[in-house]
Order: sequence, then C-alpha cells, then structure tokens
Amino acid sequence: MLAPRELILTFHGLGEPPEGVEEAERKVWVPVQWFEAIVAALAPRGVGLAFDDGNASDAKDALPVLARRGLTGRFFVLAGRLGQEGYLNAADVADLRAAGMVIGSHGLHHRDWRTLSDGELREELVVSRHTLADALGEEIVEAACPFGSYDRRVLGALRKAGYRRVYNSDGGSGSARAWLTPRTTVHRDRPLADWLALAAAGAAGRPSPVGLGKRLVKRLR
Repeated sequence: MLAPRELILTFHGLGEPPEGVEEAERKVWVPVQWFEAIVAALAPRGVGLAFDDGNASDAKDALPVLARRGLTGRFFVLAGRLGQEGYLNAADVADLRAAGMVIGSHGLHHRDWRTLSDGELREELVVSRHTLADALGEEIVEAACPFGSYDRRVLGALRKAGYRRVYNSDGGSGSARAWLTPRTTVHRDRPLADWLALAAAGAAGRPSPVGLGKRLVKRLR
C-alpha cells in the first residue's frame, strides 16, 4: 500500500516583521489575516503546517488560531535565538509543546548548513538539539533546513545526529512517511487567493518531473 501524501505549508512569521529582519526575509512574513484564511481553507486531510525560525508570533498569533480549530503544527526553533527580543523563549516553547505542537530544530544561528565546516555543522545540529531537549525535557527528533538548503553531506550529518525526520523547502507534496520531506513556503509574492486554492487542494497535486529532478540533484550533490 502506498503511503499517504502530504502537503506542508511553512510560515516564517505572522504580522509585521520587526526591525532587523532582512529585506529578503520580509516577504515570507504574512498578515495574520492571511494565516487565519489559509487555515480556514485547509483540506480536511493531507495538509500540514510548519513554522520556522522561532519567531514570537508563533506563540502570540499562530498558537491561538491552531488551538481554536483543534489543529497541530510543527515549530522549528532557532535554539541560538531563544529568549532574544522578537523570538520565542523557553517558556513559549514549553507552552507550544503542552498544546500538542511538535518542536523541532532549525539549528542555532540561521546559517546555510551547506556552507559550514564539519565542526560548525555538527554544532548546528547537535547543540541546537540538546538545547531544545533541555528546555522541554524530551528528545528532539525532527529538523528543518535553514533556507531549505541541503546536500549529501548535510543529509549524512543529520542522520548521524539522530534526526528521524528532516524537512526542506523544495515545494509540493511528498510521502507522509518519508525521512526527507518537502514543504512549500507561504510568502507575499503570490496573492492570497493562490494560497487558499493550494490549501483547499491539499496533497492532490503531484510534483512535476522537473521538481522531482531538482530534489534528486540536491540529494546527490
């Protein structure tokens, strides 16, 4: 039997981005009203929600919407930014977990893992995991690649570090049981109507041959 497919929509921040957010990242911050509308349009099954970077809006804006609708999400936290202004603190992360959310690692300092030395990469994967585990009192088993960037070396390091599931930003749907899982980043460069249609369609759409080819190249490079 084929594994069910899943479309995962990723959010990086809700509302107006705080000062200091780089221009390239501002487009992935979407209005809270967009998030509420997208959640309301979700297909009844086959759609997941993810949140990267550990922004304070995860607890302030996203969690209440999810709780009202009885939904869960995956929150990938930058462990090196815990407690900094504009980001989640340890208590926020504990509140998310207590509400049934999944907590994963997004590394320490939001660096492209492909550009790091072996020692730096290990620090991003291992220290971040231990920091979050200490805050929650439980093992962290999932990770999301910053910038969606990965290659064969990065994937090998993630396996060695013991992550049981890893997420990228390749777009489109994928197997709900895959170790390496694609996600689709929600951003303001497309109109809200497009995101509502995608949320409603869920995992029905299949990745194009070109998209599958790009995924393969990233795994092997």
